Amino acid sequence: MSHDITTDLVTLRDYWRYAISRFNAANLSYGHGTLNAVDDAAFLVLDSLDLPIDTLDPFLDARLLATERHLLAERIEARVSTRKPSAYLTGRSYIQGMRFFVDERVIVPRSHIGEILFNEYGDDFESSFLPDPFAVESVVDICTGSGCLAILATRFFPLATVDAVDLSEDALVVAAKNREAHGVEDQLALHQGDLFTPLAGRKFDLIITNPPYVDHEAMDAFPAEYRAEPAMAHDGGEDGLDLVRTLIVEAPKHLNPGGGMLCEIGRGRDILEAEFPDLDFHWVETSEEEDAVFWISAEALGVKG
Repeated sequence: MSHDITTDLVTLRDYWRYAISRFNAANLSYGHGTLNAVDDAAFLVLDSLDLPIDTLDPFLDARLLATERHLLAERIEARVSTRKPSAYLTGRSYIQGMRFFVDERVIVPRSHIGEILFNEYGDDFESSFLPDPFAVESVVDICTGSGCLAILATRFFPLATVDAVDLSEDALVVAAKNREAHGVEDQLALHQGDLFTPLAGRKFDLIITNPPYVDHEAMDAFPAEYRAEPAMAHDGGEDGLDLVRTLIVEAPKHLNPGGGMLCEIGRGRDILEAEFPDLDFHWVETSEEEDAVFWISAEALGVKG
């Protein structure tokens, strides 16, 4: 008969400490919004209790209700036994403090593009390379998944209509739920299809895209946490760049003069620059990477004014 830990663990601090110990002992993998056991345990405990996910201190010594203790015990055990990302267990993920619903129909949002939009526009809405947000009238998010980047686009480009495309009908169900939760149904349209296919003949001021870009060797080495996510949301082909190449070739047909494309690629900068030597890629540094995202202007892609 297993011991009921909820009789021993009483405070939030108790469950945080217990989760860290269990996660370390189980040698879990991270990368879905957290990078280590300490942060992952904090997220799981705080989000499960509907507390701010970046604020431990005021709550550490709070005594928990019996129902709360059992919920945390169950989720800590599930994190270890299933190795699913914590965001799947709580059903929520965050980008710069904005909450999004997630489940196994979509990958857990963690795009560098969200950080870039917040960094570039911030409080004054002036970017060193992205267009004036109040001049952008149309945005498309290709491979939208949970819809998080498209929803961020409605925030940073308040005068724009935003379209979002995904090949997965299941993912679009999640995106629709997030669209409703953020109250942007009138500004954001969702489309099912392959890349630009549902948008034949349409042009945009801005393309944002976080396509599948993991190479097959890396996918073969995925830990269980990454295998819990939809494989099609990761699979970028043999070298990870199949969809990125298509996006680069097709983007000029869908860009207005003065616009451009912001694209996340993970690895592969050297390959892209060798294959497209005439293109002027602007690589955008983030807190974790120097060349995982590029910006390329419509003019650099050959769009005439």
